[in-house]
Amino acid sequence: MIKKLCLAIALSFGALTSVAAQEETLKIGVEAMYPPFESKDESGKLVGFDIELADAVCAKLKAKCEWVESSFDGLIPALNARKFDFINSNMHITEQRLKVINFTTPIYDVPSQLIVAKDIDLNDLSAESLKAKNIAVGVLQGSSQERYAKKHWQANGVKVVSYPNQDQVYADLENKRIQGAFQNSASSLFEKNAGANFKHIAQFAEDKEVLGVGIGFGVRKKDTELKERLDKAIDELKKEGFIKELSMKYFQADWTAK
Repeated sequence: MIKKLCLAIALSFGALTSVAAQEETLKIGVEAMYPPFESKDESGKLVGFDIELADAVCAKLKAKCEWVESSFDGLIPALNARKFDFINSNMHITEQRLKVINFTTPIYDVPSQLIVAKDIDLNDLSAESLKAKNIAVGVLQGSSQERYAKKHWQANGVKVVSYPNQDQVYADLENKRIQGAFQNSASSLFEKNAGANFKHIAQFAEDKEVLGVGIGFGVRKKDTELKERLDKAIDELKKEGFIKELSMKYFQADWTAK
């Protein structure tokens, strides 16, 4: 009887341990004001490319996603303060960021573009062209686009205005307080909501040092095991074609990182 009881307890403990493993919760840092990557619908539910991506990754890891919101420029300090487990908020993998955190393998790579009013005759991204048209450019504070704009434009006399969130950039663009908005090309889908008054400048911004080599999840330097697990899940989703399908759904293009 004692042996049977011990066996029953052992089996019960094993079952509980298995359930606990399946119910792992991963806390994810996000700045939820950057559609179509991450934003909230009318009910307050998080939606977007990165949200669906994280759901798929968590499913691979048999874990539950729990989102923790932060301003974009506060995500890295909050990660290192252990307020969440990793960052999933359209963050470019750059040399500067790699000094303080690590990243997963690149997941996708969306180019950066400038939006201006349709009546502005502008064909390139040179500082000279922007100055000639008196264009002030709005950027998201803490973003790679902000660093690019300050390096290539502000340093050469172009006015660059940083905002705490992307909605404020677009609001000032629509109200003509600024004449251009610089962000990931896909987030420029805002144009569809703002009417037919804006256009993309066809030229993509290029500077790997500033804009990085793709977008990945940010993880703490010491969390090597978590990085390995995330990398494996990402690679599996790429091989299955999930990242491509998700990219086509949101961006009408395949921006899967090669």
